[in-house]
Amino acid sequence: MKKLILISAILSLFITPGFSQQLKEVQIDSLVTVSLPAEYQKKDTLGQQVYTANGDLGYMVVLRAPNAKNTLPLKKERDFNNVLKDNVKNIQAEANNASAQFVRDTTIGALKGKIFTLKTDNGQGDIQLRNMLLVYTTGAIYTFEYAYPNNRQEVIQKEFGKFINSIKFSPALHRTDQYLSSANGMSPTLMIGLIGGGILIIIIVVMIRRRRMELE
Repeated sequence: MKKLILISAILSLFITPGFSQQLKEVQIDSLVTVSLPAEYQKKDTLGQQVYTANGDLGYMVVLRAPNAKNTLPLKKERDFNNVLKDNVKNIQAEANNASAQFVRDTTIGALKGKIFTLKTDNGQGDIQLRNMLLVYTTGAIYTFEYAYPNNRQEVIQKEFGKFINSIKFSPALHRTDQYLSSANGMSPTLMIGLIGGGILIIIIVVMIRRRRMELE
């Protein structure tokens, strides 16, 4: 996945506007479809599929990185969130002078994902932006990205919207294909509160006993 992300980052530096074009539905696998320009390219590298296409204003990339066979769903939502956070960090680490911005949770159908914008700056005023969506399932990790120069930030919304809103996951996929339990365990705040309360009770009990001993 790392090599493919590097490739997409390099390609995003050569975005050129094309003629107005319609997007068409592309089958990524039996569970996922997305709309791309008709003249998209597909490559299979190290068992990972990468779809790339030039839009009118941005560069579109779809990565499908399969998980190992017989991968089980993650046990807890906390484990799932950690996997997505690690993926965001890895993507950020692959590009020079990059920062992940506006990182937030999102949903697509029954599934949860992570959406953010990766900003890269070569230090010479050449700022590139990549709007990204990550979705993890037991079968594969899907990465959807739309890359564009900073000076097009105000005009890409329509094309980007068509791309991102076209992503469809099969109804056969459920939240349990990502993680099994929404229980995240005891929160740190609750744990601190319980510990603090327990200590306070012990102190009160000790003081009462001392007071009784003094009175006796």
